[in-house]
This record gives sequence, C-alpha cells and structure tokens, in this order.
Amino acid sequence: MMEQQQKILTFWDHLEELRHVLFRIAVAVVFLMLVAFLFKDELFAIVLAPKNADFIIYRFFCRIADFMAMPSLCPEVFYVKMINTQLAAQFITHMSVSFYTGFLLASPYVIYQLFRFVSPALYENEKKYSTRIVGWGYFLFMMGVLLNYFVIFPLTFRFLATYQVSMEVENTITLSSYRDTLMMMSLMMGIVFEIPVLCWLFAKLGFLTADFMKRYRRHAIVIILIVGAVITPTSDVFTLMMVSVPMYLLYEVSIWIVSRIGKKQREESVEEVLEKS
Repeated sequence: MMEQQQKILTFWDHLEELRHVLFRIAVAVVFLMLVAFLFKDELFAIVLAPKNADFIIYRFFCRIADFMAMPSLCPEVFYVKMINTQLAAQFITHMSVSFYTGFLLASPYVIYQLFRFVSPALYENEKKYSTRIVGWGYFLFMMGVLLNYFVIFPLTFRFLATYQVSMEVENTITLSSYRDTLMMMSLMMGIVFEIPVLCWLFAKLGFLTADFMKRYRRHAIVIILIVGAVITPTSDVFTLMMVSVPMYLLYEVSIWIVSRIGKKQREESVEEVLEKS
C-alpha cells in the first residue's frame, strides 16, 4: 500500500509534502526561539559565562594547579568590560541568540523531519548508512560545539580580550563582537569534528585509504598543531594541547574507520570474484 502511494505521488505532491515539512520545522524553531527569548536572563547567563574569570575551565585549571603544585597553571583573575555601541544592537543580539538557541534545540527534530522526507526514496542499505552518517555527524558536531564553549572559546577570549599593546589602550569588547566570535568558533569546531564522517565518506567513494593516512600522519600532526595554535593564540603549551589532542584523536579514529571500510571492501570484492568463478 505504501509503495503504491509513493508511485502515485507527482512532483507537485512531493513539493507540497516538502512545504508541510518546512512548515513543521519553522513552527518548532519559532516556538523554541520564543521560549529562549522569554528566558533572557538564563539564556545570557549561559552565553556570557565564558567571559568570566570564575568559569568552569578556569576553576578546573586551578584545581589541577593545586594538585600538581604548579601555581602557574591557574589563570590570573581578570575582568573584561563589555559595551554596546549601537542603539538596537542589544535587542538584535537578543533576537539572534534566541533564534540560534531555538534552532539548536530544534535540530534533532529538524534532522528527523528532513530524513523522514528523503528516506522513502532510499534503498534499505542506503537508509542504514544515511542514519549512521546523520546520527554520528550530529553527535560529533555537538561535541565540537561543546568543546568550543567550555574550553577553546573561553581561553581564546581571555587571551585576546586582555592582550594589550600598551597600558594606555584599554580593551572594551562590544557585545556584537563577542556574539559573532562565539558563533563563528562554535561552527568552526563543529565542522572540524566532522573529520571522521568525511573520512568515512571518502573511503566509501574510494578516494581515501588507511595507508595514505598513516603515511602522512606526521604531516597531519603538524597541521593539527598549526590549526590548534591559530584557534587558541595563547602562550602556554597546556592550552594548545587541550585543543590539539582531541583533533589528533579524531584523526586516529578516522584511520581506524577507513581501515575497517577498506577491509570490508576487499572482503566483498573477494566474495564477488568467488561467486563469478
């Protein structure tokens, strides 16, 4: 019965179904956006928390410093003044942050609706692979966003916001600059954490092998360190390692994934040869 309905559907029927899907997505995003908008104090307590000297990552460093008897690991107390320079900027920031929060909260439902719309056109094995890609891709993206929020962005903000070329020049950070930097770095780290998924896809297409990744492992480490230094332009090695180690682990996980895919493809090719013979 389901197959008959799918065959009857025309292009305009699919377009109408897509319209319903997009409408449901829009309703979910707008509803959660309004919820986030109404809880302004709680929302911005979370958004602005990384700029404070008592943020969780700094308390973590201080505990490590006490445990290892290395006071230098505990960051000095700092204060960064934030200002607003445009008449409507605070309201616009409130609206934009509420929208991003609503979309982030609704993202599982958004992915479900889009996959539900596309899945009837896929074969069973394609559905299985697509579910894995979407699931792991979403999980890794969120891991990258959380790592940025709790570790990378606070350390980057502390360094750049307290850096001075002269004592005569005082740093006052605009709210829009803080917001844009947080959003940009969160998106960037989320994309970086998609490396295993991309490697899986390239391996499936035959563009990437585990031997190639192992051969250029040293080059990858250098690139990872450079990227880590760019993301966190701080002077201490510990901070650099906090960023570079997860990226290196992602690279090693990608090698393992690619090697498994290569092994499976070789086994399938051998089985095909045996069947033909």
